[in-house]
Amino acid sequence: MGGEGGGGGMGGGAVVSESRRFLCVIEGFCRKMVELRSFCEPGVSLQRVWTDGGFTPCFFFTLVPSVLGTLAVLLGTLHCVCYTRYGTHMEPRFVPRSHLYKLQLVLSVLLGLQALVWMIFRVVRDTPVPGYVILCGCLYALAWVWATALLRMERKRVLVRDRTRGHSAVLLLYWTTAFVAENLAFVSWESPKWWWGFENPEQLVEFAFWLFRYICSGILFFVGLKAPGLPRRPYTLLINEDERDVESSGQLLLGDAAQNQSAWSDFRKKVRLLVPYMWPRGSVLLQLLVLLCLGLLGAERAINVFVPIYYKNIVNELTDGSPWKTLATTVCIYVLLKFLQGGGAGSSGFVSNARSFLWIRVQQYTGRVVQVRLFAHLHSLSLRWHLQRRTGEVLRSIDRGTSSIDSLLSYIVFSILPTIADIIIAIIFFTSNFNAWFGLIIFICMALYLTLTIIITEWRTKYRREMNTQDNNAKAKAVDSLLNFETVKYYNAEDYEVGRFEEAILKYQSLEWLTNASLALLNQTQNLIIGSGLLAGSLLCAYFVTEGKFQVGDYVLFGTYIIQLYTPLNWFGTYYRVIQRSFIDMESMFKLFDEEEEVKDDVNAGTLHYKQGKIEFENVSFSYVEGKEILKDVSFMVQPGQTVALVGQSGSGKSTIIRLLFRFYDVQGGCIRIDGQDVTKVKQASLRSHIGVVPQDTVLFNDNIRENIRYGRISASDQEVENAAIAADIHDKILTFSDGYNTQVGERGLKLSGGEKQRVAIARTILKAPQIILLDEATSALDTQTERNIQASLAKVCANRTTVVVAHRLSTIIGADQILVLREGQIAERGRHEELLAKGGLYADMWLKQQQASDSDSASDSETKDRRPEKLQPPSSSAGHKHH
Repeated sequence: MGGEGGGGGMGGGAVVSESRRFLCVIEGFCRKMVELRSFCEPGVSLQRVWTDGGFTPCFFFTLVPSVLGTLAVLLGTLHCVCYTRYGTHMEPRFVPRSHLYKLQLVLSVLLGLQALVWMIFRVVRDTPVPGYVILCGCLYALAWVWATALLRMERKRVLVRDRTRGHSAVLLLYWTTAFVAENLAFVSWESPKWWWGFENPEQLVEFAFWLFRYICSGILFFVGLKAPGLPRRPYTLLINEDERDVESSGQLLLGDAAQNQSAWSDFRKKVRLLVPYMWPRGSVLLQLLVLLCLGLLGAERAINVFVPIYYKNIVNELTDGSPWKTLATTVCIYVLLKFLQGGGAGSSGFVSNARSFLWIRVQQYTGRVVQVRLFAHLHSLSLRWHLQRRTGEVLRSIDRGTSSIDSLLSYIVFSILPTIADIIIAIIFFTSNFNAWFGLIIFICMALYLTLTIIITEWRTKYRREMNTQDNNAKAKAVDSLLNFETVKYYNAEDYEVGRFEEAILKYQSLEWLTNASLALLNQTQNLIIGSGLLAGSLLCAYFVTEGKFQVGDYVLFGTYIIQLYTPLNWFGTYYRVIQRSFIDMESMFKLFDEEEEVKDDVNAGTLHYKQGKIEFENVSFSYVEGKEILKDVSFMVQPGQTVALVGQSGSGKSTIIRLLFRFYDVQGGCIRIDGQDVTKVKQASLRSHIGVVPQDTVLFNDNIRENIRYGRISASDQEVENAAIAADIHDKILTFSDGYNTQVGERGLKLSGGEKQRVAIARTILKAPQIILLDEATSALDTQTERNIQASLAKVCANRTTVVVAHRLSTIIGADQILVLREGQIAERGRHEELLAKGGLYADMWLKQQQASDSDSASDSETKDRRPEKLQPPSSSAGHKHH
């Protein structure tokens, strides 16, 4: 019992001893807390910002947490109020699962805990404890707790009208400030009061804390740009798509999402496309010009530093009464530098003008390469794309896209990068030559200016993009209306077309007003920041002059340098807007570049070796739209020199066979061969060089007749052109024109009649001298006499050539070697004219109806003009109308 009791007494003593030791630690901590005799370390005041080659820790660890705390608490509170009052809870199924979001939360919590741990470490280490340590630890912890709460709120709630994506401006600004603040520690690299010397264990611990903050804040900043915990598309769009409300609002919302997408999206892709245009490959001279321009750009940066310095020297020498020779030398150097610089930074000085002059050739190279590449790409696109394009919109996209590339290269290389370099140089110069307050003033002004410029400009983006859309719409309507002016006049729709155009202009102007109004707001914000920074710096500099710490020349230096710095900075918003607008203008052009070529040459494609001209269709199937087949298992053969006619109702697939043979499209099933060679395995150019086409609707270039015929073979001589016209039976008609072969045919050849255009097309085909002829209803739109004349011309062209004819009038293909009757994408009948009539099938029925229509037309013509027939038999086909 006694032994047990003694043992218990000893155990109780140990507990009491440990408790007293813990209480002593707490008492010592509280005693140090009570010993807060001053806010900064002994011998240091908050007014002393710079000492021993660096920021004073007291100033740094007071300013940074104060700024972060203000951002988190004030802006964060407004943010929370907006999201609470105007936001709604996001459904969990729309919130993406992300490990990066969890990383954001963990890092935010760790940074808050780190602040408390750092504060405890300093309290235990220092005697007495500086007041800024307690302030810094508490404000840091509070700021990161508040930032964590904002991060969680953004994941759970969303503004109903919010059509943007990514984190809010408050969080992004907070993370940016935190990361930039940790980078400011590098400014104090030489100071022994910081941890860079690693002279004792305390400095190593301080460095470890800083390294932890630097890594965590950097990760938060870069991950925050991606916003992994938030939906990648607007929440409203997700809700509407989920409700399958595509007909009523899906298309509109999708357009809104695209409208509000940042102009900087796909930035890497756009820059990757731009870089090859800046560096002219294959031209050593242009490459040397690029390097020389970059060298002049660096020289401008150096001149911008020395101009205010020499201006200061002039003022000081005048004040101090320096000798005339010294003063004159300084003035001459200043004037020389000013001549090289110009009226101000970024203005047209000698160096700037020389650089602009040398850059002209590089800019021309860029514009030429872009336009040629895009033009070639458009010609490589399939017939399907060209049939659905809007010519006016495409031309506007090309014009704006080409000019935007020139603007981007010029502004990024010669405006944005030099301006940023000037800002960095100014901060370093004033921090090292004046004191840290001036560097801090410039840094804060620059940071606020650039941040607000980017935020407001990004907000304005949607107005600019919508304005472009309406501009394209107005121009497209104008072009479409002018191209179809005949139809407009047929239906007296001039007022309607003018009204539509005016409506499009009004929509454009309303968006233009919003764009200009938001621009005015941006300009006023920029002026306010610039004026505030200039006022603060000027007052501080004037104060130091009155205290005798600075000379008068220093005040002149500050004013001159700041105004010189603000000149390009004042244009920074314009540069940013121009670059952003250029990116927006480039989007349409990049979409054209992204259009895929539907018909491509195979990697191992060879040249078509023409032998006799035998054409084979083997089980060919094709559809323009998935689920609706135009051709179904079509097979036939055209022997060398034969003429095969394709007949059938409209939509049966006749013209499709012509297009597949010319390889406007690739078959989706089966195979097409010429002389045993699969047309998809040979190069398109070699295939089409052996095929001549006379289309139903001949379109001519807005040039003279000679050049339109010569288009069949560009290298043909004038005599060969005239011989082709003689063969096409149009030579004599051309000679009756006042300008002969130099007669202009007008837009799309509208100055010529239908028969004249067809003869020009035939002459063009004769000049090409192809081995295979494709006739796609070449005479269906002509009168009977003109058709007979052109048929005679076509007979000369097709003699001894493999020919495929799409015919509507059966009378034109009586002599064909084989007639294929198509119905619903399949060959229903085949044979010669007499054989098909004897069968009494589809072809015989079509022949009978056309004969009846022809007889009806003849009877109508013989009727007297003053008596109306009681009943006319309606023509059974459009051919009757065209004969009539």
